[in-house]
Amino acid sequence: MKITAAVLREVGKPYSIEELELDEPHAGEALVKWLYTGYCHSDLSNLKGRITMALPLVAGHECAGVVERVGDGVTRVKPGDHVVGTWMIPCGQCPECRRGLGNVCTGNFTHFVSGTMLDGTSRLRDAKGKTVLHGNFVSGFSSHTVVPEGGLVPIKKDVPLDWACLMSCCIPTGWSSVTKLAGVMPGDKVAVWGLGGVGQNILRAAKMRQANPLIAVDLEESRRSIAKELGATHFICNSKEDPVPLIKELTGGGLDFAFEASGTPGAIEQAVWTLGMAGKIMAIGIMAQDEVAKVPLTYMVLQQKSIMTGLYGGVAVQDDIPKLCDLSMTGDMKIDKIIEGTFRIDQLNDIAERMEKRQLSGRWVCAWD
Repeated sequence: MKITAAVLREVGKPYSIEELELDEPHAGEALVKWLYTGYCHSDLSNLKGRITMALPLVAGHECAGVVERVGDGVTRVKPGDHVVGTWMIPCGQCPECRRGLGNVCTGNFTHFVSGTMLDGTSRLRDAKGKTVLHGNFVSGFSSHTVVPEGGLVPIKKDVPLDWACLMSCCIPTGWSSVTKLAGVMPGDKVAVWGLGGVGQNILRAAKMRQANPLIAVDLEESRRSIAKELGATHFICNSKEDPVPLIKELTGGGLDFAFEASGTPGAIEQAVWTLGMAGKIMAIGIMAQDEVAKVPLTYMVLQQKSIMTGLYGGVAVQDDIPKLCDLSMTGDMKIDKIIEGTFRIDQLNDIAERMEKRQLSGRWVCAWD
């Protein structure tokens, strides 16, 4: 079938909005019509070459839609189901999956980085008949796509799909980083660097865990209002003032947890110096592969401080995403505040450049219909 998709063909060049040919789903796969797709900072990192993937690929990994057809043997989803796409598919058999670490599954990781389905092939071809790869299994910036059934999470139909698309990435990454990886407890002293989609969800989750003080740090003064709406007790614009002495004073000596969600060396370096005794850096943002942060390990060891990283928040997609969807319906997650606006697929390059210039204050979501 003919579909519309945003194709990344060359690093540093705009997305190409193209008509592609999509094959029917093979055994164990489903055909999905995406209705909403969020633009994530990881998409921008791929576009700018800060994280490299095999090209050309259909971009996007934060998506929700409706199943239209299924291949042989599919039991997890059926036509008409509302689904969230997941950009990591646990194989269930590798050592990591057997240890409950399906978010870093080595069994399917090769297919993830090479842009194929689980059989090593693609279902996408361009106008010249050449293969186009699947971005993060789900190819979120396509009107329709084929996804392995393990990459789809069925959700209740009362969950708004524009909210649900954020369940693919920024919500579980943010919330699970706070609850599963860090285990923030009431009264813990917490700060968050970087108030993009992931950072805003970290902030909200930490508020729900009753962190206090809860400090938001961002380069853009314009994000002060959203930080306060999501529960920050304090906001520091670190393009105007050094957050280290301010945080030391606010916390009476240092943080229990410093969440770094921007993926920038400077933020990591600032966060390190704000830790209290035995405090933890939670490195959630993905730094460019050619960048390095300077971390004083002498003091980290002598004061038993630590650095913990996390991919996808350690989420178990089939278990945790439905729970988060249920929680979203209470209104406590404030997703309506985190989503700043919607756009059409032909506006994708404009959204990318606005994100690069730090002109976005929340998540922007592509509406397909």
